[in-house]
This record gives sequence, structure tokens and C-alpha cells, in this order.
Amino acid sequence: MIPVAEFAHRLIAWQREHGRHDLPWQGTRDPYRVWLSEIMLQQTQVASVIPYYQRFLGRFPDVATLARAPLDDVMALWSGLGYYSRARNLHSCAQQVMSAHGGAFPPSAQALAELPGIGRSTAAAIASFAFGARTAILDGNVKRVLTRAYGIEGFPGEKKVENTLWALAENLLPAPAATLAQCEADMSAYTQGLMDLGATLCTRGQPACGRCPFEADCEARLSNRQRVLPQPRPKKLVPVRQTLMLILRHADTVLLEKRPPTGIWGGLWSLPQAADEASLAIYAQRFGRQGPWSKLTPLTHVFTHFKLEIEPRLAQLEHPNVRAEDDASHAWVALHEIDNYGLPAPVRRLLDGLNGTLL
Repeated sequence: MIPVAEFAHRLIAWQREHGRHDLPWQGTRDPYRVWLSEIMLQQTQVASVIPYYQRFLGRFPDVATLARAPLDDVMALWSGLGYYSRARNLHSCAQQVMSAHGGAFPPSAQALAELPGIGRSTAAAIASFAFGARTAILDGNVKRVLTRAYGIEGFPGEKKVENTLWALAENLLPAPAATLAQCEADMSAYTQGLMDLGATLCTRGQPACGRCPFEADCEARLSNRQRVLPQPRPKKLVPVRQTLMLILRHADTVLLEKRPPTGIWGGLWSLPQAADEASLAIYAQRFGRQGPWSKLTPLTHVFTHFKLEIEPRLAQLEHPNVRAEDDASHAWVALHEIDNYGLPAPVRRLLDGLNGTLL
């Protein structure tokens, strides 16, 4: 077993020599940039986050600019990154930082965790990178590293197992250094090292144990259980839902409908939906649809807890009944302008696929 007193020292040394040092959000103590990257990295891989992070900084260079921006602009820029509640919380958090904290992020993990969209682990990461705080993180990568390193049984998402991992994570923190500057530098390297180890070596499918600083005394390695630990979530049947999506075309435009602020795709622009053909027909008649529509190729979108089977329908209108300026929840949008709207990924794929046909 890895001695607790050695864990941080070995990890920090490994990170400084072999860890990642060229990510666009590294090399800064700016809490805004650290916070933005950590929110985007929740449930999303680094390679996917980088272009979004750079575009966000270009459009919203600081928390005040983000707080002032319309939510629709934030959602449009987030479109395609998924887990859209993060974008709504991002906007809400920026506004709260401005209104309740004078435009400055609070330095403690406890205060950060009270802001929208910032949980315990994310708050600790921000506090560590931006303020040098000595506090433990426990995201998915870290759970995998600690579970394997110390041979912890059970599904890490189970409360009892998670509590054990939190206690271990806090116990493994590096000892305070002689100077404040050294302590802050050690904490940044330690926190980044945990993330780097889980993302680059101690991966889910093919862990690179031969390059790991804990190879000699990792419990999973010693018992040849690298692919067993961490234990997976107990399997349960994934429910399947069906919906019809309607593409109403008028000239070179399509009708988009704004979804409610909460729930699936909350606050995004989407295509009108209905549970059956009759309901869809009644909806379409409101906008002047007459005559048959075309059935398009179905597609499936997988959420965390269910699958959504989408059957698209295409109808063409000569004289639409509702104008965008008459109804704030609907908009006739030219296909070449859909990038200006926050769209769910399957809707964007559907419209991108039809772009040439509809024009």
C-alpha cells in the first residue's frame, strides 16, 4: 500500500516532470478563467473544452461582461458542449458574483461552493488553483485514482464509498510547506497532478501502469484489478422515450421554438415536438401548415438517464401565420444563421444535415 506520507510528494514530483503544463487555462491565478475552465471540464473531456473555452474568453473576457450578457448569447456559445444546466448556472453565478461579491470570486472553497453550479470538488479546484488553498478535490478522475491506489471496493457514486474517498482525499493532502508561496505552488501541482494522472495514465480502459509514480505499491496493480476497480454503477434498464420533431420551412427559414428555462434542453431553441402525429398536426396548423409532410430519417440521442428516439417531420409553408416579432417563444431563422442560436446537439445535426436540401 502507498504510504500516506509519500503520496503527495511523489505525485507533485511526477506532475512537475510529466504532467500537463500547456493547457490554455494554466499559468494563471485569475479566478474567472480558472472557474470558467472548471465548469466546462465538468463531465467533458479537455479536447472538447479547449475551443469552447477560447471562444468564451473571446466573447466574455471577464465576469462582468458575462453577467451583463443575455442568457441567449451564453446558450448559443455553449451549444454543442452539452449538460446545458451548466451554462445557465454559469450565467447565474456570474451575476451573483457581481451582485453579492462586488465582482470578485470569494477565496474559500466553502464560499465558492455556495455559488450556482459549483459543487464541493469544483469549489476546491478553483480555490486551489486561483488562491493556493489547501483543500481536497474528488472528481471522477480522482475517484478512479484513489480507488485503484488504495483498493477501495464498491461503486464510488454510492454515498458510503464516496464519504470514504473524501476522507482519504483530505488525508492525502500535502503537508504545509515552510513558506506560503511554496505551499501554494505545491497545492497547485498536487491538484493538477491528480487530474493529470487520472486523465492521462490511470484511465478507465487502458491504464498505463508502467509510467505511474505509484506502480510499485498500487493496490489495484498488485492484485491485477486495474480493470475491475473502480467498480461500475449497478446496471439498470435505460428507459427509451419517443418524440416527433417538426421542421416547418418557409422560404429559406425554419421555425424554432424556445424551450422552458428548466428541464431537458432548458432555455435552448429547438424544433417543435409532439408525442403523436395528431398533436403535431394541430400544432402545425397554428402556423399555417396544410397538406402532407415528409418523414425523415429517425435519430437517437442518449442522455445520462434515458435514450430519446426522434422521428423528424418536414413540412413546407407558403404563408406562415405567426411572425417572430409577434411571439417571443418562436422565431423564423434562416439556416445560415442557426449558429446564432443555442441548439441541442441532435437538432443541430438534423438541421445541418438538411441545410443543402432546404436551401
